[in-house]
Amino acid sequence: MGRVAVIAASGELDMLTAPQLRDAVQAALDKSPEGLIVDLTNVDFLGSAGMQVLMEARNQTDGTSTRYAVVAEGAATSRPLKITGIADLIDLFASLDVALENVSA
Repeated sequence: MGRVAVIAASGELDMLTAPQLRDAVQAALDKSPEGLIVDLTNVDFLGSAGMQVLMEARNQTDGTSTRYAVVAEGAATSRPLKITGIADLIDLFASLDVALENVSA
């Protein structure tokens, strides 16, 4: 298995906290991992600023050798991603274990 960076967010992911996620994603991508997983399992609220960071990460990994996935399950995370159509553009998984299996394969 290659090097996979996992970034776990918790609480509210909104305009106040999204910059922290953006910095964490950038720091991880600077190390050129083979995979990047953003784990939203413990996120209670996913706002548009958080979704924007997820799409920025997708755009940064698109066309590179880094595989990108998001772990989101439930009304607070997967629902807004599906409603906005973002779930159609990123690999979305219900658990970190399943995401790790898919990104590492």
